[in-house]
Amino acid sequence: MSSPEISGILESSKELDRLRKEQEEVLGEINKMHKKLQATPEVVEKPGDNSLSRLKILYTHAKDLSEAEVNVSNMLLNQLDALLPTGPPGQPRRRIGNDQKRKRMKNDSDISRSSTSMRSQLEACSNLKGEQVAARVRLDEADKDEWFVVKVLHFDKETREFEVLDEEPGDDDEGGGQRKYKLPMSRIIPFPKKNDLSNVQDFPTGSQVLAVYPGTTALYKATVVNVHRKRKTDDYLLEFDDDEENGALPQRTVPFQKVVALPEEPRQ
Repeated sequence: MSSPEISGILESSKELDRLRKEQEEVLGEINKMHKKLQATPEVVEKPGDNSLSRLKILYTHAKDLSEAEVNVSNMLLNQLDALLPTGPPGQPRRRIGNDQKRKRMKNDSDISRSSTSMRSQLEACSNLKGEQVAARVRLDEADKDEWFVVKVLHFDKETREFEVLDEEPGDDDEGGGQRKYKLPMSRIIPFPKKNDLSNVQDFPTGSQVLAVYPGTTALYKATVVNVHRKRKTDDYLLEFDDDEENGALPQRTVPFQKVVALPEEPRQ
């Protein structure tokens, strides 16, 4: 057994382990959504609620991960088959028939497609270096996760982790200075780009979103209230939750590139 062959098996095993861990994380999010819908099924009838679409996205992700796990498992079997003898010592190796060849070719093709999609996703994450993104972080002094704007310093394709910088200096009693964090892909949301509108999502009136509160680097849950937004580049008029003034929620203007889809369990 040569060193490259051993290395290939170890890499496949490592990828299989990563896929299973990511599946566990996605299934955890799905279970949270199920509990939420069981407790308050009427929420799906509210204007702008995205619970069902969010659940569909999670199930699609889980399906993709499951298919990728099957493909990687098949690849591991093929790698081991190629190294193990097929009969007792002294007997020649059994020749692979045409049907088996076609099956192996199909498995290799599935693995190639899965690997290509994964590489594209990892490349997109690598291209975020130097960009500002929304990050879900639990601060030392907080009892729950918070969303705020950070700058991407690096993305590690091996660990699938971002290294990010909170450029907003902390208070003196918090130690001050800028903070760095290492976060998984699931805790990062890229902002829309001003010069690339192809992937900009247009949120209709009544939609619930996550947006940067004016004058801060923090993101909060908000509702879209404007009815005259005609272009994707127009600003949004939003009402932020818990932003009451004189018994009413003020309407605040937020640039489109600082508004993203509302994830599960946003900062309240």
